[in-house]
Amino acid sequence: MKDITISRRSLLVSAGLLALAPLAGCGGNSGSGSAAAGSDYTIGVLQLTEHSALDAANDGFVKAIKESGLKVKIDQKNAQNDQSTCKSIADKFVGDNVNLIYAIATPAAQAAAGATADIPIVGCAITDYAASGLVQDNDKPGTNVTGASDLTPVAEQLEMMQKVLPDVKKVGLLYCTAESNSDVQIKAAKKELDKLGLEYTDFTVSSSNEIQSVVESAVGKVDALYSPTDNTIAAGASQVGQICKENKLPFVTGEEGMCMAGGLFTLSINYEDLGYAAGEMAVKILKGEAKPEDMPIKHLSSKDLVVVKNDEMAEALGVDLSALDA
Repeated sequence: MKDITISRRSLLVSAGLLALAPLAGCGGNSGSGSAAAGSDYTIGVLQLTEHSALDAANDGFVKAIKESGLKVKIDQKNAQNDQSTCKSIADKFVGDNVNLIYAIATPAAQAAAGATADIPIVGCAITDYAASGLVQDNDKPGTNVTGASDLTPVAEQLEMMQKVLPDVKKVGLLYCTAESNSDVQIKAAKKELDKLGLEYTDFTVSSSNEIQSVVESAVGKVDALYSPTDNTIAAGASQVGQICKENKLPFVTGEEGMCMAGGLFTLSINYEDLGYAAGEMAVKILKGEAKPEDMPIKHLSSKDLVVVKNDEMAEALGVDLSALDA
């Protein structure tokens, strides 16, 4: 088992911390959805794929729903990282006339939004709702979509990288071109790397099948790899980590699960907390206390950011991570 060190750090995430205030609305069931027998509401959960961050976001959501006291049937579906399957699942939920759709990850939310403009959709593990075309504005969505953002502290992660790996001069940016959430984070990463005076090169995949060849192509060309909260890379993080270990190439990740699977270190949000926040939003919608179009996109507070160190990987690479304890 990997030797993982986790500590908590109080650090302000500067991008858009928004408090979710209850908004007045009509009572009763949300929308025109129908509930399953024995339940007052039915929620369709559309999860893009299986990896630790998205699984945690699912767990947190379910916990919030259970603790609300509402009688809810939750219909869990996983698209296994296939966009056409996302669409099929979303269409099924619409056909089933569910009361609310919980969409985990950007492609899942985009599929749900493409399937219905009427059923409320609460998203999670989505970096920028507006940039992904899900809402008109993150402060006032204006659509049937709202939710919780996993906007990552990209600048702080790269500052940590420079602190821990001062000899790094060129960084490989590893991400999937099919994910709009990654595009947002990579732009932020390039801006920060410019500020730090570091060179960078893109290493992109369009599917998980390309991960091995792309990572292998980065060996000898860069001093470290960085990947944001990219679902395709997260699902293949152990594969990335193995190649990096064999070639003594540091791999800095966007979130905790990726680091535990094969990364070196990260500064991460807590995805279970994020899912719980999304669940609280869903409860307000189901109770008729709020409407998605009026609910600002929710960001976690800074207090739950987590510093994660993969000590086994550090030992294999000969990297001293003690600077992260400061």
